[in-house]
Amino acid sequence: MNLVDRMIAATQRALPADDAAAHCDVPCGIYDPHQAQIAAHTVIRMVDLIEGLGSDLNNAAHLNTISRHIAVKEQHAAIVEHEIIILWSDYFKPEHLEKAPDLHDVVWKTAKLTSTVKQQVNKQATLDLLAGVQKIAEYFWASKGVATKRVPSGQPSGGEIVQPVLG
Repeated sequence: MNLVDRMIAATQRALPADDAAAHCDVPCGIYDPHQAQIAAHTVIRMVDLIEGLGSDLNNAAHLNTISRHIAVKEQHAAIVEHEIIILWSDYFKPEHLEKAPDLHDVVWKTAKLTSTVKQQVNKQATLDLLAGVQKIAEYFWASKGVATKRVPSGQPSGGEIVQPVLG
């Protein structure tokens, strides 16, 4: 261990950092399931586009397009997973489970669906993913005492977005 490493180690022993807990580790206290819903809609849209391409595996432009759609589908499934796991591990508390006894099951099944939609081109799985995210969004806002409403997403994927009713 060189001198710099020893100095850093000594400083860390003398001045240990405090632990923090939040999605950004500040903790800022800002949580919102909206990004997970948008990402789920993107997964639905990518499956629609993939299914509409056909199967011309001898065309480079086709292969390029399908590979881009698959990459976006997988990225947005990962965003859904990341966002719901943050809510599950950092936001939801035991008292939320008392008010929503199936919350654990909904989060677990929705997280599992993120793997399914990455592995497959399965429209029903994408719709189930969105439904799970919407249920989590409703539980999230209910935990804050805020009513929700479902509104048209306005996205090419169709469907709805769960929004808080504020004011």
